[in-house]
Formats: sequence, structure tokens, C-alpha cells
Amino acid sequence: MIISSPCVVSLVWCLEDAQGQLIDELADPMEFLLGGDDLLPKVEQALIGQTTGFEAHLHLEPEQAFGDYHADLVFFEKREIFPEQVYEGMQFDGPPEGATTPDLPKDAIYTVTEVYDSHVVLDGNHPLAGIAIRLNLKVCDVRSATEEEVEHGSVSTSPFSFAPTPAPGETVH
Repeated sequence: MIISSPCVVSLVWCLEDAQGQLIDELADPMEFLLGGDDLLPKVEQALIGQTTGFEAHLHLEPEQAFGDYHADLVFFEKREIFPEQVYEGMQFDGPPEGATTPDLPKDAIYTVTEVYDSHVVLDGNHPLAGIAIRLNLKVCDVRSATEEEVEHGSVSTSPFSFAPTPAPGETVH
């Protein structure tokens, strides 16, 4: 089957930063909806018209991947609004309840980057924001997308979305 939108592609990949440091390796094939929210636009462009077995070696600048880093998405909140077991790497879908920093995007995922006795540092940037990446991928399979997958904009079994994090005030859609 020729890859076209919408369809489901099964991929393996190796994701590195611009200096060749490994960020992620997807050794077992995983399905993604092409034409939905699962893949970055440049990845989709590379896949259109291809078939099973196709390999690509892509270089993506931050604006083609997970966006530029926005310092205004990093903020401090009082330690007392967090659970007692707060830890670095913990994530919140939207600002944590009780946050006092004004105008934080409600649809961002905030990651705890530092924990102090008096405050906690949160970062609403995608972990790969501001980083140029190299993506070496291989198409393992292609199939038609189901109506449910197209309607949902994603393959339901996919544990994550590969879509970029929007800049403050912007949305992906």
C-alpha cells in the first residue's frame, strides 16, 4: 500500500540530537496515524508516496520539530501547593491547582524540573523544545486507517503523540 493521508504507518526509529546523542529509540514497530495528530508535518511529508521498507534520515530544526524554547513557560510556584511526594520529572496536565502565576496556558503539560524547600520550578515547554533533531526511521507496515482513528486524529494504541507543543497563545489545531 502506498502511504497517503489518512493511513496508519508502523514505524521504528532512532531519534538523536544534532550532535548525535541518542534521545529515543523505538526498536519495536509502533503505529501512527498519518494525517492526524501523531506525526510531525515534516515526517508526514517524507512518508507520503512511500511504501513498506522505506527509510528516511531527517534533520529537523526546532520550528519543524517541537518548537522554540519559551522562557516564559518556566515559572516558580510555592512548594506548599504540591503533593508531599513531588519530584523532578513529575508532570501536570495544565497548571497545578493553586498555581499563582497568571496567564499560564491551560492546555500545556508542565514538568517539574527542580524541587526546593520553598518552591518548585515548572516548565511548560516540550522536553525537546529548542533542540534540532535527527530522526532515522523505517516504515515496517502500512494499513488503512479506521473511521474511529481518523475521527480521533490518532491511533488509539499509541502511548504518546508526536505533535509539537504549541507556543504560548497558540494551539496545534
